[in-house]
Amino acid sequence: MRGSWFNLNRRTVQRFKQLAITPAGSVRINLLLLCCVGFTLVLLASLASSSIGWSYDRASDDRFSDSRKGYAILINTWKRNYLLKQSIAHYSKCQGLDSIHIVWSEPDPPSDSLKKYMNHVITSNSIGGRTIELKFDINKEDSLNNRFKPIPDLRSDAVFSIDDDVIFRCSSVEFAFHVWRSAPDAMVGYVPRIHSLDQKSGSRDHYMYGGWWSVWWTGTYSMVLSKAAFFHKKYLSMYTNEMPASIREYVTRNRNCEDIAMSFLVANATDAPPIWIKGKISEIGSTGISSLGGHSEKRTRCVNRFVAEYGKMPLVSTTMKAVDSRYTWFW
Repeated sequence: MRGSWFNLNRRTVQRFKQLAITPAGSVRINLLLLCCVGFTLVLLASLASSSIGWSYDRASDDRFSDSRKGYAILINTWKRNYLLKQSIAHYSKCQGLDSIHIVWSEPDPPSDSLKKYMNHVITSNSIGGRTIELKFDINKEDSLNNRFKPIPDLRSDAVFSIDDDVIFRCSSVEFAFHVWRSAPDAMVGYVPRIHSLDQKSGSRDHYMYGGWWSVWWTGTYSMVLSKAAFFHKKYLSMYTNEMPASIREYVTRNRNCEDIAMSFLVANATDAPPIWIKGKISEIGSTGISSLGGHSEKRTRCVNRFVAEYGKMPLVSTTMKAVDSRYTWFW
């Protein structure tokens, strides 16, 4: 047996020598070495990921046993129950979720059948003994400001503001939550936008609103939209009670720019930029007001109006972007 093993090794060495003296053999050896190196890198990356404790395994992760360490989802919706159901069914599976608050501004209250369905879905997705709180925040007035009203007895400090027609993977949401915990005064979100001086106007105090393509072209942003962003619950109270009332009136009258108003509020309070999270967004609804004509012009007017209200430009530009290195090979 021992002799046969040595003979096998000897034959293997001879075979490699034969391969090495031919061009084809050299290519094969190089490919074999590349495969070995690639396998080693994948193995090391996997071990490193587990060693630093960044695992989202439901069974072993106990970081959210304290409800204040979790987050509340704040969903804005309007007569799209089919989208709302999809959102609730998805996000109720996310591990760090503590509560769901649905901003309801429709003239009719939510039906009993809708409430029953929501509670059934949440109960079905609640595992490991965790309890997810579900509340409909009913508003008599139809205003975009409703999405930022203070929530009484909110158990968690972190608020994940989301529209009913956008979906992010739970792993991406959990990563954004961890980033927010490292900078809890900042807005942390997936949808960046930018402001810039209007060079054509000839005025040093006139700004333009830039959409996604402006961010892509410059690599710079100064806002993250509240359609998908984390922020501290204290900003709900500040938006409703401390931000200039004229800004809220402008938002209600024009049915636009509540997200820009929140970005101004946070930037004015922190003198710091937001944090953009890399994440794949899935839009499950039809196009919204951003697809209508003149959208950028309306948003530009909002920016300049809010600058006038604050007496300065509080937004801070940055080029920083947070990525989850476990799933990103090339940064």
